[in-house]
Amino acid sequence: MSGKFTRRDFIKGLAATGAGVYGLTLADGLIAPARAGSNAQLAVAQGDLSRGADDAELIKRVTREAVDALGGMGKFVGKRSVVMVKPNIAWSRTPAQAANTNPYIVEAIVEMCREAGAKKVKVVDHTINNARMTYGRSGIKAAVKRAKGSMEFIDERKFKEKDIPDGELLKSWIIYADALDADVLINVPIAKHHSLTRLSLSIKNLMGLIQDRENLHTRIDQKLADLSTVIKPDLIIMDAYRILTANGPNGGTPRDVKLTGQVIAGTDPVAVDSYAATLFGLTGDDIGYVRESHNMGLGEISLEAVNIQNIPVP
Repeated sequence: MSGKFTRRDFIKGLAATGAGVYGLTLADGLIAPARAGSNAQLAVAQGDLSRGADDAELIKRVTREAVDALGGMGKFVGKRSVVMVKPNIAWSRTPAQAANTNPYIVEAIVEMCREAGAKKVKVVDHTINNARMTYGRSGIKAAVKRAKGSMEFIDERKFKEKDIPDGELLKSWIIYADALDADVLINVPIAKHHSLTRLSLSIKNLMGLIQDRENLHTRIDQKLADLSTVIKPDLIIMDAYRILTANGPNGGTPRDVKLTGQVIAGTDPVAVDSYAATLFGLTGDDIGYVRESHNMGLGEISLEAVNIQNIPVP
């Protein structure tokens, strides 16, 4: 058998891991929507699975291809802008355990922001485990240093109460001010199983920007949707290179981790999360906070109404 991985192989693989769950028709470079009426657009870059899960240059290139398909980082990041990058760095886990965002994806994002002319690119998360441990063990601290970004710890003095005028359950909450004040906010979650919400995706990743997370756990789906009315990332880059399929959010054994090789980019959090759900054999409607966010008019839940560009990266 030939050792080459062809473009046709990539497209077949993409259908099997994502769009195929929905039965969408794949064209060369595009999944055409079945109906009009939505402006939502996603870019799904697919890496070469034969190269494994730790090829830094490939993972960075896949990330760049996803962003480039949306018009490039310069479309989102202006000259002299302050950018806040919000990965998931909650847990003291290694990249192979797929509990935190892949460090090479974060590295590529910081590099692209700097190339676009950003004045400062800061990377921060309100972690669950000790931040000094999680930043290091996740590999993200070293990745940000290589990319010449700024790795910052949470400053508790920067949490401020924010009104949520359109919230159904939450009318205000204490939110990290830097996330609201940055010129550009980039949300970089990892797609993974979660014991409470079924999946942890981009909307759930916003919990790393707030205080008093415990009180969010009752009726969490609507509360996350409420938060999404005031925390609005300019760009979402979903790490689905490795996904955690069980024992989330902090992971169990290597059996729980699946290599899918994808990076998903978009600006519609409901559409991004709805696509990511298909990697687990689910739909956006199966995830409560995605469904509630859609009901509040925060994004498109039907992938048939989303333009999904497929980018094989051989």
